[in-house]
Amino acid sequence: MYLHPLLQQMKSSMTFSGDLEEDVSSFLRLHNHPHTAEHCLKVGYEAGRLAARFGCDADQARAAGFLHDISAIIPNNQRIDAAREWNLDILPEEESFPMIIHQKLSRVIAEQVFGVELTPVLEAIECHTTLKAPSTLLDKIVFIADKIEWDQSGQPPYLAELLSQLDISLEHGVYVYIEYLWSRREHLKVVHPWLIDAHTDLVTSLRLRRD
Repeated sequence: MYLHPLLQQMKSSMTFSGDLEEDVSSFLRLHNHPHTAEHCLKVGYEAGRLAARFGCDADQARAAGFLHDISAIIPNNQRIDAAREWNLDILPEEESFPMIIHQKLSRVIAEQVFGVELTPVLEAIECHTTLKAPSTLLDKIVFIADKIEWDQSGQPPYLAELLSQLDISLEHGVYVYIEYLWSRREHLKVVHPWLIDAHTDLVTSLRLRRD
C-alpha cells in the first residue's frame, strides 16, 4: 500500500512496541511534544472511564483518546498543505483557521502510521474538536473527555456544570460545552460547520426528551 512520504517518515521514526499507550507517548515525545503526550494519555484514561460509565467499548474509547491529538507534530502552518497532499476535504473554515483541521490529520496518522483499522475509533478521532451530527456514543465520549482534560492551564470555566450535567446524561454534559462555545461564537476564530450541526442536533434531541 502506498504511503505518503511524510507518513512513511513518521512510521520510520521509531520502533512501535504494539502497546498503543506507550507508542503514542514515545512518538509525541520523540517529536518534541511532551505536553501533548501527557494530554493525550489523560484524555485516553478519561475516555475509558466515561465509556465504562455510559456503556461504550472502553478499549476503543481509550485508543481514540490516546490518538486524538497525534497530529500535533505537524506545525500549524503546514497542516493545510498536508491535508491537500493527503487528499482530505478542506472546509473554508479549516483553511482560514488551520489548527482545527488537526482532527482530520490525526485520523490519517492513527490509521496509516499506528495501524488503527476500527472505523468507529477513526471517526471519533476525526471529530473530537468539533463533534458532528449525527454523532455516535463513542464520538461524544472522546469529545467530552478532551474537554474535561483540556490542554490549557487552570480549570476549564465550564467544568463544574459539565460534570454536574453528566449525572443526568452524556448528552447533557456534551451540551454544556457545545453551548459554552455557541454562546461565544462571535468571538471564535471560526464556527466550524460540524459544530453548528452538533449544536442543532443536541438542542433538538434534548428538547424531544423534555417533550
